[in-house]
Amino acid sequence: MTHLKEGDKAPEIHGTDENGKPLSLADFKGKKLILYFYPADNTPTCTVESCDLRDNFDGLKKEGYAVLGVSPDSAKKHQNFIKKHGLPFPLLVDDDKKTIKAYGVWGMKKSFGREYMGLMRTTFVISENGTIEKVFTKVQSKRHSEQIREAMN
Repeated sequence: MTHLKEGDKAPEIHGTDENGKPLSLADFKGKKLILYFYPADNTPTCTVESCDLRDNFDGLKKEGYAVLGVSPDSAKKHQNFIKKHGLPFPLLVDDDKKTIKAYGVWGMKKSFGREYMGLMRTTFVISENGTIEKVFTKVQSKRHSEQIREAMN
């Protein structure tokens, strides 16, 4: 579980998007950022969550939000995921897990009685000035956009 909480300064974002363009938190200054961490491209729950954000992207954009997805997948996997599902927002390549670890979302997980290290699905809403406004550790993938809107209004 993340050590970050509402009111904390958001850690820097380290990495590139799916096309190799460097990304940093400063790139989103002046916008509210929905920074969502998900375990892997093209897995059922991650796809549902990403497509919910895609389907509601225009409304979120009108409300002043930018969206950035983060997983430890490669640029090639991200490109395929974006193309297959028509995602209108960038995905951060974090194969060294620098951003994932800075946000405290890498840790022990349990599935079917097996314990392993992995990415914990978490979303941060970051203000225009880089402060964490909301942390979602219990992401409702099928209605994540609605979940964010309800919490932020």
